[in-house]
Amino acid sequence: MNQVTEQPKTSRIIGIGGSLPSNIVDNHYFEKIVDTSDEWIRERSGIIQRRFVDDDKLNSDLSAESGMNAIKNAGLTPEDIDVIILATCTPDRLIPSCSVSVQDKIGAVNAAAFDLNAACSGFVYGLITANAMIVSGQSKYILLIGTELLTRVTNFKDRSTCVLFGDASGAVVLGPSFDSRGLLGQYMGSDGSLLDLITMPCGGTELPPTPQRLKENLNCIQMKGNETYKHAVTRLVDSSVRALASANMNADDIDLVFPHQANTRILQSVAKRLKISYEDKFFINLPHVGNTSAASIPVAINEALETGRLQPGMTILLVAFGGGLTFGGAVLQY
Repeated sequence: MNQVTEQPKTSRIIGIGGSLPSNIVDNHYFEKIVDTSDEWIRERSGIIQRRFVDDDKLNSDLSAESGMNAIKNAGLTPEDIDVIILATCTPDRLIPSCSVSVQDKIGAVNAAAFDLNAACSGFVYGLITANAMIVSGQSKYILLIGTELLTRVTNFKDRSTCVLFGDASGAVVLGPSFDSRGLLGQYMGSDGSLLDLITMPCGGTELPPTPQRLKENLNCIQMKGNETYKHAVTRLVDSSVRALASANMNADDIDLVFPHQANTRILQSVAKRLKISYEDKFFINLPHVGNTSAASIPVAINEALETGRLQPGMTILLVAFGGGLTFGGAVLQY
């Protein structure tokens, strides 16, 4: 493991990568399997299409692809990576962690590896965790990946949820920063009293899989949409304000916002409450990738970099909300 000899002020993103499945699924697909329509899906969620992973692909495959892209973008090799953190709630297996498969597939032989499950907030949680490891001097280069194969845990008979989810992976390499670039402010929170708002009841030790539970689709994502909506707006706004305060900044200081992308109406409400222009400063890719949970923020960052929207020196806000409930925000200078 690389030891940092000089104490860094913070950590910064030095490489970005992504991986999207090639199979594009538009809203008309769902008109054939549930009582819905393209118009209804667009109006309720803002989603037009999403990506479905091929049957022979694993979470670790997409993670390895996005991870290698980020490592190459950073000008490093897999052997340079000290730690791999994989933010996901859809791993290949419960045991062992999916991250060790990623480590093996990319040849990061010097890296420790672990999974982090904070649902849709996983990437923000992982970023804050990685930063602490780098600032402490324990690690120099950390590969942080957000990957979800949500279509593997979707109930395609539930019209309220099946239209929302897509598969994707995004990754960043974090390294030490000795100047103004990097993580400037952060906030994490959770509220376990609301764990049933977004949940997958079956599969753990509380409800082990049985034929009857699988028949009832208890191994798939369940969500109480109306209640989730109310909490999502409040928590996203509060997390943004707290992260900005931690950086001694306000909304006017932000060049771009990368929110977890679940619903355009939620994000428009958040922008209005923060008094940040939704059209000018919120980077939105939800219409063509859907809700990709822990992958949504890094996938958006990668797309913003590839399209030239993200430029060096910009101050960006990452903010997320997910099952748990979990929520958090981070302010960075790219």
